[in-house]
Amino acid sequence: MPFQLPSPLGARARVVSDDSALQMCYIPNFLAPPMADALLRCLRDEIRWNTERVQRFGRWHAVPRLVAWCGEPHVDYRYAGRAHHCEDWFAPLLPLRARLLEALQATFNFVLLNRYRDGADAMGWHADDEACLGCEPLIASISLGTTRRLRVRARRSDHPPSTAIELQHGSLLLAWGNSQRDYQHCLVRTRRAVGERINLTFRNVVGLV
Repeated sequence: MPFQLPSPLGARARVVSDDSALQMCYIPNFLAPPMADALLRCLRDEIRWNTERVQRFGRWHAVPRLVAWCGEPHVDYRYAGRAHHCEDWFAPLLPLRARLLEALQATFNFVLLNRYRDGADAMGWHADDEACLGCEPLIASISLGTTRRLRVRARRSDHPPSTAIELQHGSLLLAWGNSQRDYQHCLVRTRRAVGERINLTFRNVVGLV
């Protein structure tokens, strides 16, 4: 069944682009500052963060960020040629998962965490379009810490040019429908002196590939 933004949340949502075909919206202050502050400290200090490596032109390179993941036991999520196996949920994320279920009336069984230590950490152009997420996945992205800029662009040249979204502490960015099939996004590097940011992207794995 296609996702529809519930009315209470929709009243707070902001359009992120002039492109009316883009099924994405931004909700600032989804988490109250005290909750966002506490969650940021907890995840930064208690999560076991990993450095992933990708192979390019025959050489291995560390990705410019730290990662972690969790979800329902035995859920496997494969992206960038790697399988990410879940044992269970991190306890601090259970209240947040429940909050998303209440707000969105949608379930998630996997979350990917990215930790951007400074402005040099970034994410290149990509889409969360893995087959195991289904054809029209709902992605719920929570931002904690320093504000960073996300850019979104259409894969087709006849759509409007790329747009920028400033992802603030405690905010929620939602993407659904055609947003992964027809669009890409990236987190932009910056030379400014910026603090840490942790991003949590909740997904629902519906099949294994």
